[in-house]
Amino acid sequence: MKPIHTIAVGFDGSADSKVAVRWALTLARHYDAHVVVAHAVGLLGRFDAKNVAVELEESLLALCDECGLEHARARLEITDGDACSVMLRMAEPPISADLLVVGTRGQGAHAGLLLGSTSLELAEHSPIPLVIVPSS
Repeated sequence: MKPIHTIAVGFDGSADSKVAVRWALTLARHYDAHVVVAHAVGLLGRFDAKNVAVELEESLLALCDECGLEHARARLEITDGDACSVMLRMAEPPISADLLVVGTRGQGAHAGLLLGSTSLELAEHSPIPLVIVPSS
């Protein structure tokens, strides 16, 4: 098994994505790894320029504090594209993540679905190990 140096986790601000980020940050603390928190700016158009970037950054710092991970070991990456494409690119240079982490559903979730479309698509196409963290 390849060592885990970099973990990429999807984050859209939803409750499920926060659970996934907490899981990734805790794992990073145990493996002395770094975390790239990826936010996709795509079809849903959630990106509201600087306001959303500041909000996401503040959430990330608070989650790092909660999980006991140094701020320097986690960074936010806001990237154009749909969520699945952005997460798949995290496995490529320059990020070269060793592990992808997502929540079961994001903000576009339909009630009653166990997995969201992004987690299902990643399960089919990820070239590296993928963890789908269940809701709390």
